[in-house]
Amino acid sequence: MALGRARSAVPREDRQVRGRTRAPRNILIVPLMVIALGACATSPPPPPDPATQIDALEGRIFELVNEQRRTEAKGASDLMLDSELVAIARQKSADMAARDGFVTNAAERQVSATRLMAADAKFQGLLGENVASEGYTKGRGIDVENSAKAIVGSWLKSQSHRENLDYADYRRTGVGVALSGDTIFVTQLFATAVLQQRANGTRNVPSDAH
Repeated sequence: MALGRARSAVPREDRQVRGRTRAPRNILIVPLMVIALGACATSPPPPPDPATQIDALEGRIFELVNEQRRTEAKGASDLMLDSELVAIARQKSADMAARDGFVTNAAERQVSATRLMAADAKFQGLLGENVASEGYTKGRGIDVENSAKAIVGSWLKSQSHRENLDYADYRRTGVGVALSGDTIFVTQLFATAVLQQRANGTRNVPSDAH
């Protein structure tokens, strides 16, 4: 009973004061926790340098074209990457990037063939070429998967480009990518040996495609 009397003896004003002095301590805990959590948060990584994504984009285009040949092109086998064709395709794409566009006249279509003959004087066969351009957002880097699908998809919508993709006698290829501003320029070359072409006749030779 003595303890009960001691509690009831505390004036109302004192109880209120004590309540107010405890409240700020509880309120101050929240901002301190927020500050602590903010200090632990990490900023998102910077976007990749588009130049470092070129190899991946070339590789994905190569894969998608071979997938197309396996599923849609009658009698066509997977293309093999050829280092000479890759180098020439990259040169062609660099030319397009330098002038920020591509030209489709007859003289331009002979550039890759001329370069191939200069690199390999013994080459004899049929050479096909597809080119394309695709935009991207520099501040976000290249979306490799979607860009590759858009480029190959644009070729599939064009009869002459699709003929190059599906032509069964082609055995070798090279893909080259170059960048200019916010634009991706792509070249894919296709080649076959003249002996194979003669053995199969001149059936359904692809038309020029650019």
